[in-house]
Amino acid sequence: MKENYFNIIAIELGIKPAQVIATYKLLSEDATIPFIARYRKELTGSLDEVVIQSIRDRLEQLAEFDKRKDAILKSLTERELLNDELQAKIDKASTLTELEDIYLPYRPKRKTRASIAKEKGLEPLALKIFEQTDFKIEEFAKQFIDDEKGVASIEEALQGARDIIAELANEDIPARNKMRELFKETSLLHSKVVKGKEETGEKFRDYFELSELSKNSPSHRILAIFRGENESVLRVSIQPEDERAIELLNRHFIKAENEAAEQVKIAVEDSYKRLLSVSMETELRNELKKFADEKAIEVFSVNLNQLLMAPPLGSKKVLAVDPAFRTGCKIVCLDEQGKMLSHTTIFPFEKNRSNDAKKILTELLTEFGIEVIAVGNGTASRESEQF
Repeated sequence: MKENYFNIIAIELGIKPAQVIATYKLLSEDATIPFIARYRKELTGSLDEVVIQSIRDRLEQLAEFDKRKDAILKSLTERELLNDELQAKIDKASTLTELEDIYLPYRPKRKTRASIAKEKGLEPLALKIFEQTDFKIEEFAKQFIDDEKGVASIEEALQGARDIIAELANEDIPARNKMRELFKETSLLHSKVVKGKEETGEKFRDYFELSELSKNSPSHRILAIFRGENESVLRVSIQPEDERAIELLNRHFIKAENEAAEQVKIAVEDSYKRLLSVSMETELRNELKKFADEKAIEVFSVNLNQLLMAPPLGSKKVLAVDPAFRTGCKIVCLDEQGKMLSHTTIFPFEKNRSNDAKKILTELLTEFGIEVIAVGNGTASRESEQF
């Protein structure tokens, strides 16, 4: 475990690095989150379950990030692609998304339209067009016609060049970031029933024809729509308007008004429809699923808390005991509505304090008219019952 993890998490959560280190050590020993929060307060500085879970999750994220970074660096080194500039970019990346965007142009790929065009020797033509300077495109493209390489005409040469430009646009990090933001803010979540599935998919009827901003979709609806898609009842898309996305990309890539720029426009539109929109929608789907899952867990947690906190015996005056040997038994008195009336700590297992403990208990039982005594099931619980 890298030491900088502890400092990063401490800053993010507003706690001390020593608390993070202590929590990490306990987690490494397979201690559970409730156990750490309840019985190891002196080691963690009294961190609660929420903070301990955040530490655990963030440690896993950082470890996964470094594991992926190491794999990328190894791959680049083995293929002799790593240089100082690329190393600096990778070292500067702070999220998996940034890391993957940097690695995208160097990722080993199956054969693509762009790679086939490069094999045909069309990369110089593509780069020349992408510069968008004034030159006679068709005249320049003629020199790339080569029947042996599979380029039979000027149009085939230009098509191959556009395929390469489309891939360059897809791998452009600033463009991807702009697309990411556009998808997040303006994408429409659209669901439509698959033809012939109206009867078998009756439970998804509310989503047979639905279109709304994905960022405003409630978690339960997102999960229901994705479930309908998984069951082949719904056809789902999550995208912004094509025209708006393509216009944004044109503003980013188009630098002139000439023949070359017209070719770039065609390539950029192809890049969006064939490459960028697919990867951006996949990213957004993953984000929405994660958001919806977390919301569902949150709602379940609240409902479960209400269920567990409901008085099991109805309206009774209760004296509750949280047993412990070393730190004493914590005592709380509650009225019929669960309102706290009194709280204290007694030490029934220390010889010189057991009589005081009995006296305090007697006074509390009498003063508040206690009807029920509840003893926690844990360390010292049997001894507390006998006391």
